[in-house]
Amino acid sequence: MRRIAVGLIGAGKHGQRYVRHIALDVPELHLVALSRRDVAAGRRQAADLGCRFHGDWRDLVADPAVEAVVTVVPPVLHPAIAAAVAAAEKGLMIEKPLATTGAGAVEIVRLVRARGIRVLMAHTLRWNSVVRAVREALPALGPLRALYLSQRFEPSPLAWLDDPGTAGGGIVLHTGVHGFDLVRCLTGRDVTRVWCRTARAVTRRTEDTFLATLELDGSEAMVTVTGSRASAGRTGLIEVACEGGQLVGDHVQGFGWSVRGVERTPLAIGEPVPTVREALRSFARLILDGEAPPVTVEDGACAVLIAEACLAAAASGTAVGVGRWQAAR
Repeated sequence: MRRIAVGLIGAGKHGQRYVRHIALDVPELHLVALSRRDVAAGRRQAADLGCRFHGDWRDLVADPAVEAVVTVVPPVLHPAIAAAVAAAEKGLMIEKPLATTGAGAVEIVRLVRARGIRVLMAHTLRWNSVVRAVREALPALGPLRALYLSQRFEPSPLAWLDDPGTAGGGIVLHTGVHGFDLVRCLTGRDVTRVWCRTARAVTRRTEDTFLATLELDGSEAMVTVTGSRASAGRTGLIEVACEGGQLVGDHVQGFGWSVRGVERTPLAIGEPVPTVREALRSFARLILDGEAPPVTVEDGACAVLIAEACLAAAASGTAVGVGRWQAAR
């Protein structure tokens, strides 16, 4: 079996999920190099995994043994990493958000497309079992009337998420992009204009709560995306209202229903799957077989452009148009 030699940049809290799945669940991928900011921890990890360690991610990208790069780092680093990977003409899997600004995201698209490298955007909710069940059930329900998405969880222990210089923003950018991407995924439409309000319940320098209303291109459907990183318990509510019925699900709690009148019918969701594992499997198929990625780098740029418009709307108290979509295509 042909295996891809992968270099992983970032192996902290979230990156360890990638390490585990590459090692145990995706035999097409072989971890040959690792880089992370915590050099001592990185050296220990690399020794345990039997791969080489690079204290500087640039050396990992340049490593001739590395065929493809997976990056799980703060988004402020993404433009430089993407540029280096594109110049090295290696495959790239990149975590969300794609960048801290819309211009930065669009520039990443330009760079990777100019070099023709294979890229997968790791908006991992696209692989969630409930999300996929809702998407499959939607076409039978007729025109969309309303869509409500909510993702809530406890405050994050990661200090850098409240540092604007590293994170680039708060929950709108780091969690909101999941919802903004799902809006486009579920409706098949672009977002043209947004209204938004943000708040700080726990954080000091970035927002940890938001509510946004989105206007869809060519649709009168009411669309709301909201999130909070300031409450105990986790939920990921999806509520869809269409002319012919409704869908209610939760991608965190793992349930889904089709609703007509006052009767509800369970959606055929199947067993929950580890979304990072499934994203890595898609990346392997992209590199080995040229299979189209379920989430493109353009999708990542569009989500960042929506987040940027939401933050501008929250600051101004008025509706804000979303940045140039055509630049991200």
